[in-house]
Amino acid sequence: MNYLLSAALIVVGVIHLLPMAGVLGPARLQAMYGVALDDPNLILLMRHRAVLFGILGGFIVTAAFVPALRLSALTLGTTSAAAFLVLAATGGPYTAGIARIVAADWIALAASAAGFVAYALLPHQA
Repeated sequence: MNYLLSAALIVVGVIHLLPMAGVLGPARLQAMYGVALDDPNLILLMRHRAVLFGILGGFIVTAAFVPALRLSALTLGTTSAAAFLVLAATGGPYTAGIARIVAADWIALAASAAGFVAYALLPHQA
């Protein structure tokens, strides 16, 4: 179960690390999301979003190797993926780039569920 939990956290963490490439600038952001980014303020916000995802993804991957962080990492990763899925489901039509994020977040949600099951089955959890 420990290996399953670690693997689940790595999958969820890597999915959350992928948007960090957006910090490289507007061309990368436009390629990732398939949206026009013409406003420098929006570019700044999206690049900052990339940094925040890097922090979250790094924390989740770290938790794969630090048992004391696992429950928090699972909770944060699940909340992040589920929130995006709800927003996508309740919003209007979206680009193919956003559709890829929706698919990735479904994978993250499934990995999180497996991680929670593994966490629950492990002995001596605090």
